[in-house]
Amino acid sequence: MKRKLLIFTTTVVVALIFASCGGSKKDKNENGTDSTKQESATIKNLKDAVNGETTASAKYAEFSKKAKEEGFISISKLFEATSKSESVHAQNHLKVLEDLGVKYEAKADTFSVKTTAENLQAAIDGETYEVENMYPGFVKQAETDKEDKAVRSFNFAFDTEKKHVKLYTSALESLNASKEKTLAAEYYVCPKCGFTYDKNDVKENCELCGTSKEKYYVIK
Repeated sequence: MKRKLLIFTTTVVVALIFASCGGSKKDKNENGTDSTKQESATIKNLKDAVNGETTASAKYAEFSKKAKEEGFISISKLFEATSKSESVHAQNHLKVLEDLGVKYEAKADTFSVKTTAENLQAAIDGETYEVENMYPGFVKQAETDKEDKAVRSFNFAFDTEKKHVKLYTSALESLNASKEKTLAAEYYVCPKCGFTYDKNDVKENCELCGTSKEKYYVIK
């Protein structure tokens, strides 16, 4: 009887030790990364930014087609350039997630395509939100979390979206004044940060990241 009791007691103690050891370890996700880190605010913001930039890229590609259908070639080129730019931002954000050990598949939202004038206004509204609300908050949170790569990626997008607001606003004003043909019809997009130039303000080296002009995507 004493022998049975001793065996039982030993088994319970061993089980408790294993349970304790298992509980002391941080949960890991299927990628082997710390699940608590995956739920951090900056990682959530990176995922949201990936989705937003992916949606914007797809949306502007369709806006480009619509502008071309309506005969606004310069505006079509502008949307083609900004679509490429947003794609660069999405890829940058995804790369930061990968560096943090997070695998993520972008999820694009639905959107509607209207007249080119309406599409330009929708683009202005979307970029203005990112400039005034989304990215400033994302940058601040990433700085708090000491995620330097996220800060850099967010700032690349933030500074570029400010330029996009100016480009879209100028395009809409020209369209409303029936001066669309005076707009630039040649654009350059930095492959590293996504910054967007027209042929009148293109730099030999990107003003955001220093990338050489020879490496820019050219839309003309």
